[in-house]
Amino acid sequence: MSRVQVALNVSNVDQAVALYSKLFNTEPAKRRPGYANFAIADPPLKLVLIEGAGEPGGLNHIGVEVGSTGEVVTEAARLKNEGFELVHEPGVTCCYALQDKFWVNGADNRAWEIYTVLADAPQPASEVTGCSTQAGGCSTADPTA
Repeated sequence: MSRVQVALNVSNVDQAVALYSKLFNTEPAKRRPGYANFAIADPPLKLVLIEGAGEPGGLNHIGVEVGSTGEVVTEAARLKNEGFELVHEPGVTCCYALQDKFWVNGADNRAWEIYTVLADAPQPASEVTGCSTQAGGCSTADPTA
């Protein structure tokens, strides 16, 4: 299953969680200090809330979550064939999860991530500001790899 991911900067994650829990009629799938994410079934959406990163209410990053590393590889090959330049980040810890991912630039140089979650992972809250060197966030992977 694939779903679009939207990560938002928020000034107060507790208030944002209360609002989005009501809006989407579901509770967060993951909560950490200054961080929450919702795995919303209908509409299929991964909503990520990051407190204290960037302008509150602003877009932190966007992407597409896919079901497996195989799907990440398939999408990477497809987009590379279409002429996109990719920034690969296999095995990175981001947003309290171990992930395989890559980034591409969309219109107006907006970075999009295509990723899969491999496992839950600890991460200091001070590092949860986004999810890539490419996007200005928490990844420690070499973006030129």
